Amino acid sequence: MNTPSEPREKGTSVSDQNIPDQLRYTDEHEWVERVSDTRVRIGITEYAQSKLGDIVFVQLPDVGGETESGEPFGEVESPKSVSDLYAPLSGKVVEVNTALETSPELVNSDPYGEGWIVVLEIADVDDLETQLEQTLDSDGYSKITEG
Repeated sequence: MNTPSEPREKGTSVSDQNIPDQLRYTDEHEWVERVSDTRVRIGITEYAQSKLGDIVFVQLPDVGGETESGEPFGEVESPKSVSDLYAPLSGKVVEVNTALETSPELVNSDPYGEGWIVVLEIADVDDLETQLEQTLDSDGYSKITEG
């Protein structure tokens, strides 16, 4: 299992945006990284954080709470706006990045590393596989960020 501070592999660069190949994505600009058979780490993409500007607050979900795919589970706030975070998968929140409570700017400085937001536990391996099939690969995500 990777720790959040380990460097990520570089992926496809679109309009100077880093889109790591090993991650999965949503059209709402969240990324998903599988960290075990039934756990995933989630954050927002470099593209999303660049559009939001300086992140000044992240509302994290409660550990033990449930997420429903496509439904809001938290918020990120910048001087420009407040934006919902949408769950890319349905699961149970087993960990949140408490460093964001005092350093929300980590989402800007390291969106795929120290700026991760939450870890979800998915019911079982088959459920996780099925849900991941509903997300985008790096090529699919790069197509929606080009426009």
